[in-house]
Amino acid sequence: MRDYLFAFVITGGLTFVFSWVVWRVAMKFGLHPAIRERDVHKNPTPRLGGVAMFIGMLGFFVLSSQLPAFAIVWQEPSMVWSLLGAAALMVVVGVADDLWDLDWMIKLGAQFVAAWVVVFLGGIQIFYLPFGQQVVVSSWVSIGLSILLIVIVMNAVNFIDGLDGLVAGVCLIANAVFFAYSAMLVRDFDNSEQSNTGVFIAIVLLGMCAGFLPFNWNPARMFMGDAGALLLGLMMASSAIVVTGNLPPNLLSDNDLFGRSQLLGAFIPVILPVVIVLLPLVDFGLAVVRRMAKGKSPFSPDRKHLHHRMLDMGHTDRNAVFVFYAWTAVVSLSVLLMYIGTTKGWPGRYWPGVAFLVIGCIACVIVTLPPARRTRTAALERKALI
Repeated sequence: MRDYLFAFVITGGLTFVFSWVVWRVAMKFGLHPAIRERDVHKNPTPRLGGVAMFIGMLGFFVLSSQLPAFAIVWQEPSMVWSLLGAAALMVVVGVADDLWDLDWMIKLGAQFVAAWVVVFLGGIQIFYLPFGQQVVVSSWVSIGLSILLIVIVMNAVNFIDGLDGLVAGVCLIANAVFFAYSAMLVRDFDNSEQSNTGVFIAIVLLGMCAGFLPFNWNPARMFMGDAGALLLGLMMASSAIVVTGNLPPNLLSDNDLFGRSQLLGAFIPVILPVVIVLLPLVDFGLAVVRRMAKGKSPFSPDRKHLHHRMLDMGHTDRNAVFVFYAWTAVVSLSVLLMYIGTTKGWPGRYWPGVAFLVIGCIACVIVTLPPARRTRTAALERKALI
């Protein structure tokens, strides 16, 4: 665990330092685009945070190649270098889009290329569907499914990048939960190179988000831009595939280990990687349906994302961000508790996690309600007591 803490501190420190450097350079040379109609901020702000995040990630990836503690990650260097190559492509395309507003077809094509690099050259693929005994038997199905998943997650993360600290904080919470899940999985069941790489990616992502968040907190001095959002989406999807998509079904078929006699317990290894990106996926799905219903491109921008709706309900920027944090924490932590309960033999197995989910969702619904409605309700309750 000390090695992972070291990875978090170094990656976070590098990201923080280079965030300051990139911010100073951007302000000195005026590297910030004009404010768009759908933007929430009022002052021109650089969108080059993704560059600093990539440098922080690259720095620790290179350093880790010389550290014995992470030797298992570098047993197949093609996987690591393919991740770095795909990440570099996304950062370049993201920066170009933030500065010159690229056509959406160019961005989407670049995303598929990056996903192909990770999947085909790096071997990061969904080889197994870890429930029942189902196996992805066709290599082309494996490649296609993996590429599609990576592209969807990249766009989903990018779609919610609309408020100060939103994406960085949501990804920080989600990856903290996924790191805990994957670390326990490696410790208890699967100490393979792929699973260790998934844990490694998760802790590096934590450092990137933590190092950048101080510059992105409201009022933000710098945004991560498309470069940062696409980078986070790429790495999150890759870590989920590396950990979950490589678990042999026979490992998960043991009733004593994973509570396979329990219906929900059988799907926990699949559910948890999904719920950590649930909020971005929901926003992405709603946006695609909304735009296509109007005959528009699913990637055409608008001002109807979930965070925009929160502001229209009367929430402040910070309150809206905290609400999203709460939903992310409640859903992801509840599934993690279900996983721990099924593997550690807790009384009720996954029911403590279910109870946490129900109570947490009720609390989240209350804080999500429009502030004016909550104020009126509280006033009526106080009046009834008088």
